[in-house]
Amino acid sequence: MNAARVLVIDDDADIRGLVAELLGRAGLQVEGAPDGRVGLRSFHKSPPDLVVLDVSMPEFDGWQTLERIRDLSDVPVLMLTARGEELERVRGLKAGADDYVVKPFGRQELIARVEALLRRSSAETGDRQDTYSDARLTIDFAQRSVAFDGRNVSLTPLEFKLLSAFVRNPRQVLSRDQLLELVWGSAYGVSGDQVKLYVGYLRKKLDPTDPGNVPIETVRGFGYRYKKD
Repeated sequence: MNAARVLVIDDDADIRGLVAELLGRAGLQVEGAPDGRVGLRSFHKSPPDLVVLDVSMPEFDGWQTLERIRDLSDVPVLMLTARGEELERVRGLKAGADDYVVKPFGRQELIARVEALLRRSSAETGDRQDTYSDARLTIDFAQRSVAFDGRNVSLTPLEFKLLSAFVRNPRQVLSRDQLLELVWGSAYGVSGDQVKLYVGYLRKKLDPTDPGNVPIETVRGFGYRYKKD
């Protein structure tokens, strides 16, 4: 079985080398990039299984790089930062990061977090069907395309993950915490209000004229469920 490939994007050569050494010892293939632009070129050339991404880089920083990555892929992204404030962590998670590690980081912690993200990604990929279709909704997971009532719908990566969580669990009531785990990857550092907010966004994207007609039902006191026709 081929080793998972990790792309490390960090302008600090010492940090980049340390992360590469640690992950290499853990049996992973590691490629390094000194800034966001070089990292994105590497990403385009050979998409990795996971990205370790520094926040603070000159010219093209981690936030800009993450935005470009999320336009292309749902690959797991672990953010590295020298700042540990809660707002900084929340910003990263809202922007589509899957996890967050503060420098200086514990070596074993970094390896454990990377391996956990790779396991989760592998499990999701193994369980994923290529397409989904019912009377009103069609999804092509490989192409990330969505059609609702015959109309093509453009979704952000987070909205797409939320819709995917619903259709993979039809008629099942998903609690706020379950959705935080399935979509955001963790309930840590993300307000539960984000679930309500993004369910609203998703309903409006699917049916701008009548969001209440979208088959995502609020089960008061419990959570949400997708009512498959």
